[in-house]
Amino acid sequence: MSRGVSALLASTAFALTACGASDVALRPADLSDADRRTCEAFVEALPDELAGMGRREVPTSDETEGSAPVGAAYGDPAITVQCGVPVPEEFDRTQTCELANDVGWYVPTTVFDDQGADVTMTTAGYRPVVELRLPAQYRPDGPAAATAELAAAVKTHTELVEPCD
Repeated sequence: MSRGVSALLASTAFALTACGASDVALRPADLSDADRRTCEAFVEALPDELAGMGRREVPTSDETEGSAPVGAAYGDPAITVQCGVPVPEEFDRTQTCELANDVGWYVPTTVFDDQGADVTMTTAGYRPVVELRLPAQYRPDGPAAATAELAAAVKTHTELVEPCD
């Protein structure tokens, strides 16, 4: 193969890679063995589609087994679902939650009111805590669809410790 053709193929491969699906980044999770098993069962039970987006591969982590994230991703840009995250620092019992199929999801007020912002929602009353991150382009309907579709897995695989009203 000539150098010109090789260079053309290499630049085409680079362009296709650059235009492909964006990377998915999940945070390391410091979980007990029991919570890790719970989160793995939760992720296994997640649907093939979420808010109309197909499930996609999540890159494997370089983290040690004990801190590897447990989650899934859908669409591009990615909607991510991660199990075993901490309760958000700003959450307290005076916060309100959005209910979807009887599961309470905490959404910070500043994000709730700004339909142009990415949204992070958490099941603050469940253990282990589940986090849903949606890019702004999926709003306004994406959060409601996604939380409703996740409710069965949350109720089946995590424990309600304190309702989030």
